[in-house]
Amino acid sequence: MKAAVQEVKPIVEEVFQHLHTHPEISWKEVETTNYLKEFLEREGIEVETFPDSTGLVATMGTGKPCVGLRADIDALWQEVDGEYQANHSCGHDAHMTLAIGALLVLKKLGIPEKGRLKVIFQPAEEKGTGALSLIEKGIVDDIDYLYGVHLRPVQEVEDGYASPAILHGSAQTINGQIKGTDAHGARPQEGQNAIEVMALLVQSIRSIHINPMVPHSAKMTMFQAGGESANIIPGNAVFSIDVRAQTNEVMDKLSCQVTKAIESIANLAGVMIPYEVSDEIAAAEVDETAVELMAQSIEETVGQDFLVPPIVTPGGEDFHFYTLKRPSVKATMLGLGCGLTPGLHHPKMTFNRDSLTTGIEILARTVQHTFERLEKRK
Repeated sequence: MKAAVQEVKPIVEEVFQHLHTHPEISWKEVETTNYLKEFLEREGIEVETFPDSTGLVATMGTGKPCVGLRADIDALWQEVDGEYQANHSCGHDAHMTLAIGALLVLKKLGIPEKGRLKVIFQPAEEKGTGALSLIEKGIVDDIDYLYGVHLRPVQEVEDGYASPAILHGSAQTINGQIKGTDAHGARPQEGQNAIEVMALLVQSIRSIHINPMVPHSAKMTMFQAGGESANIIPGNAVFSIDVRAQTNEVMDKLSCQVTKAIESIANLAGVMIPYEVSDEIAAAEVDETAVELMAQSIEETVGQDFLVPPIVTPGGEDFHFYTLKRPSVKATMLGLGCGLTPGLHHPKMTFNRDSLTTGIEILARTVQHTFERLEKRK
């Protein structure tokens, strides 16, 4: 295994450099998709693209069982050195490289001997809609085990260490409007004050109480009302609420309480408050066997001393929609320590690129062990 990893190392370094210097934002990963398609086809790997979206699926082997790898392909849009641009500050360039590297290693080793390996290059993870799109296309319906990977900042996993699971939390954004009537500053009785309505809503949200043993939060993150004329009481406003919970069960309860608060305040203040839930992300629901196989591969690659327990993190990942929407899929996500600083989504994010070979070996071993496990079950 290690010899095969070293053989592909020069190739994956070139792949990473290209992907790193050609970032594209969610749902616009056109050239990224083309590059991956052309590269994989040159390697003799079967590729499926989609007429209505970016992203692709690479397949080796035929029949059953089916083991999957998933890599996200989109970049963030953020300010870098005073200029807004696409930027791979979440490590998706590395995730694509790791998936390609594992694919090339497994090809060299003749894995799978029986069954299929599907590598999913998924668009729009940052929008939280890419996984759902591929689920609707039936891409994971035939997958028995699915593995993902995400670089971890040094605050969570130190360089050289790795975790067999990332326990992301769930998240959603609620966008809404307050629709009232403007009034003269001297005649407040003739309208509704959107600022006062919002103050009531903030207090109502702050009074929500869910199980304190499970981390959760709901808070106003955007509010806009009024204009340049200070003697006009604004009747209209727009707002956003960020809602987060560590489990899907608590998220369901918290989201329900927040929307009840919105409806209650609308009734109390006599205004309309239309709203919608957007950018929804599911919390992690990992499979114990998948975690066990990943942990075994980490130990074989870097040693038991460098295996760390599953990571609990408040961040979100749409990877977990695959298991939430298709419970038959057994999944986990590798948390790869790589000296990542200053942090994910930081415009100057950097990491130890030597860790790419470590991640490739862990993923390749995990796929190998999964096929062996599935073969024994027959």
